[in-house]
Amino acid sequence: MRRPTLTGTLATLALLVPTVLLGAPAAHADPISQTSGFYVNPYSSPATWAAANPGDGRAAAIRTAIAQKPMAGWFGNWSGDIAGAVGNYVGAADRVDKLPLLVAYNLPGRDACGGHSGGGAGSVGAYDAWIASYAAGIGNRPAVVVLEPDSLGDFNCMSQTQISERTGMLSRAIGQFRSKAPNTWVYLDAGNSGWVDAPTMAQRLNQAGVSGARGFALNVSNYFTTGENSNYGNRVAGELRRFGYSKPFVIDTSRNGNGSNGQWCNPAGRRLGTPTQMGGGAEMLLWLKTPGESDGNCGVGGGSSAGQFLPEVAYKMIYGY
Repeated sequence: MRRPTLTGTLATLALLVPTVLLGAPAAHADPISQTSGFYVNPYSSPATWAAANPGDGRAAAIRTAIAQKPMAGWFGNWSGDIAGAVGNYVGAADRVDKLPLLVAYNLPGRDACGGHSGGGAGSVGAYDAWIASYAAGIGNRPAVVVLEPDSLGDFNCMSQTQISERTGMLSRAIGQFRSKAPNTWVYLDAGNSGWVDAPTMAQRLNQAGVSGARGFALNVSNYFTTGENSNYGNRVAGELRRFGYSKPFVIDTSRNGNGSNGQWCNPAGRRLGTPTQMGGGAEMLLWLKTPGESDGNCGVGGGSSAGQFLPEVAYKMIYGY
């Protein structure tokens, strides 16, 4: 981990963005200034596939256009010892002085309405213990974590008791990162511009404790354009002022190059979006969903399972067809 020496483009932008965007106060820690750029995982699913299939005509394009870009590592109930898994990932980034992007995805009743990515921890208590270990695995090293995609967008499929349990888990999770991972910026997932109206989402974010997080995340695993999400994010941030504060936001641009056709589950004709970078209408544009990984047994990913890497889908996404 590079100690805070506020030099370089990323460090400068990190200082400017909170002031430019929404007037949000700076966080108590700044992982951007502690690192020299974003981490590229050499063992991501597209990198692993390209290395295992060097003779495939699609491999070179997938390696260059996708595998060599900074993307998030996802951690959930498939990750085994979560403190060890997260610690190894963050440690690998720290050794090369890079900033890792991570997603925590293990809420009980995960993807309650969509169903394709169902699962998660077996109980509230199990989740609380899991997320505490997740935060402990990061420790004092710099990181960016997007917390629980889908968690605040699918209340229509849940009872009030389930909603209260969920917002409580998210709020406690944010507290765990604040206490155990002080150099981590946490962004609580807030759906996308085509899902929940801004006043409602702001209320849900507030209930889930976003006041203690760095900000909120938009468009995770979806396709809406950066402009659409930027406009929505600014509306949500404005609505948060009703509660006495505002927050910056990040946007998942991994698959939004052609925008949305109204479908979320492996739609055809999508394209890679702007690679991970600071700014761009948000605090950061991030590749959170790995391009080419399936959304589930649907669309052009028929017969696949959520998270499975599909080289043909990845290849077509490079060219937008």
